[in-house]
Amino acid sequence: MLDMVRSSVVLFFQGKLFHETGKVVRLGAICAGLSALIIVVLAQFGVPWIAAAAVGGFAGGALQPYLFKNLRYR
Repeated sequence: MLDMVRSSVVLFFQGKLFHETGKVVRLGAICAGLSALIIVVLAQFGVPWIAAAAVGGFAGGALQPYLFKNLRYR
């Protein structure tokens, strides 16, 4: 299983895993940015950091299938 992860990471950084690697990076950055924004906004409202991180992480994880549904692999 670790070999499969290693080969996927190597193919990703070689640009051979996805048809549009730039789109994958852009969507991942959007997801990470939205998660960070949720965490910061919740922390500004006085929510404890651990709860804000849990909610932001859940929201980011829930958003990934929606963002990545149209990606094409090689």
